[in-house]
Amino acid sequence: MTESIRLSAGDPAPVFSLQNQDGEMVSNADYAGQKVILYFYPAAMTPGCTTQACDFRDNIASLAGAGYTVLGVSKDSPAKLAEFAARDELTFPLLSDADLAVHQAYGAYGEKNLYGKVVTGVLRSTFVIGTDGLIELALYNVKATGHVASLRKKLGVDA
Repeated sequence: MTESIRLSAGDPAPVFSLQNQDGEMVSNADYAGQKVILYFYPAAMTPGCTTQACDFRDNIASLAGAGYTVLGVSKDSPAKLAEFAARDELTFPLLSDADLAVHQAYGAYGEKNLYGKVVTGVLRSTFVIGTDGLIELALYNVKATGHVASLRKKLGVDA
């Protein structure tokens, strides 16, 4: 199985500028000097992605209290992301990366094993970006269920 680029702690976070669910442009420059949790998920409104997004939503207060901003990224259109945010009352920005360029820059797109078959697609991944713009944590192929609790533990964020 071919590996795509993989980021590690200490690497500079790749620059991005993407539309959010409201059609507004969002870039990492908007969050300069802040701690960001950037997570990539395969598709809005699918069961696993809904579980993960709602888990971030339900933990947003503790994450924000610890100084983290959460941003979700998928290949979905801004309109689909708006529908997802409204349906599940998501309170953080969802970003559209239709051409997958940002996914690829972060190594969140490539070959994976799906039910015993090698396919190319989105790798459910999460990156913690420090106030200095460097990657603090790069987590690839995470599980949708229990991921936020595991992430909070790694970051030392209480509920």
